Amino acid sequence: MRRRREERLGRPNTPAAAAGLAGMLLLAGCGLGDADGGGDRPPAARPADIDCARQGRVPGSGSTAQENAMKYWIKQYQQACPPVRIAYNPLGSGAGVRQFMQNTTAFGGTDTPVDPREDTPDEGVCERGRVINLPMVGGAVAIGYNVPGVDDLVLDAATIARIFDSRITTWDNPAIRKLNPGIELPSLPIRAVHRQDESGTTQNFQAYLAGAAPDVWSYPAEKAWQGKGGDSAPGSTAVASAVEETAGAVGYFELSFAEARRLKTVRIDTGASAPVAATAQTSSAGIAAATVVGKGEDLTLEFDYRTSADGTYPIVLVSYEIVCDKGNAPETLPALKSFLTYTASDEGQKPLAGIHYVPLPEAVAAEVIRVVSTLS
Repeated sequence: MRRRREERLGRPNTPAAAAGLAGMLLLAGCGLGDADGGGDRPPAARPADIDCARQGRVPGSGSTAQENAMKYWIKQYQQACPPVRIAYNPLGSGAGVRQFMQNTTAFGGTDTPVDPREDTPDEGVCERGRVINLPMVGGAVAIGYNVPGVDDLVLDAATIARIFDSRITTWDNPAIRKLNPGIELPSLPIRAVHRQDESGTTQNFQAYLAGAAPDVWSYPAEKAWQGKGGDSAPGSTAVASAVEETAGAVGYFELSFAEARRLKTVRIDTGASAPVAATAQTSSAGIAAATVVGKGEDLTLEFDYRTSADGTYPIVLVSYEIVCDKGNAPETLPALKSFLTYTASDEGQKPLAGIHYVPLPEAVAAEVIRVVSTLS
């Protein structure tokens, strides 16, 4: 079963709203923090690598899956372009889309693209234009777990679906034992943790469950959690913390959050010759195998969650920035275009593997840069 991911570009803002709220979001967002994705730090970008805007304040909010990438990008960009201030508040994809549509931000981050035919912004946003989605960063949705004494755990799609729907409730369940021969699994209650807020990570995870185990997971792939029971936490950071702190817990979040806390993650039995771990390399294979189904400037991707190709991790996502193709605020437009051109460039994309993300395929990144250049 396949899931669509659209991409576009642009941002709707009236001048007064953009200028007034930028400073407020700079205080609330993560514009000055270090990326906490774990692993080696990627090399700093050289000022010469970035075509800086002269000035501007650009507020954004949204996806927590791209939070650590945004921290890195903002730090490098502002070191190279000190007159410009970029802010990103990781409130979740749902909140990011709402704030953008309400003219609160210059761009929104979402792990699920908006549908320009259904998602219409408030009056005065994207005047003479429309909201579009720009793919900006790829990643794996890792399944982190905390089972004392178990350092390697294999699950398949059907078993994962039953765990997150409260139909498998202890770690020594026969279905889990069958997938892990020779592993001593404790008779420990499972604490499945899902996102409390509306989340593109949730939507992508549920799309995987529905696509890979349709006979087990019959719920729609919504941003709001659909399964029965379980615990909840707001944002990827809180879900990862809950798993880290709770024996028997299991949860889903972007791979960088698992690496930052050195959490153990599930290898997935996809039917390939060996179970597949979530890594930058295996998720890159999953994203590269996606099909572009969008027309024109729409770079919608469609994933095959039932893939059994060797070394291909099946729970992947592409995180987008939403902007306006026309009608962007004049005060923020030059800095917005400069920043997004940098994030999609080689200088912005190549270091992402060092913080456990997946760079965009070169052809997609080049198309993003082309569309950014046309924003008005």
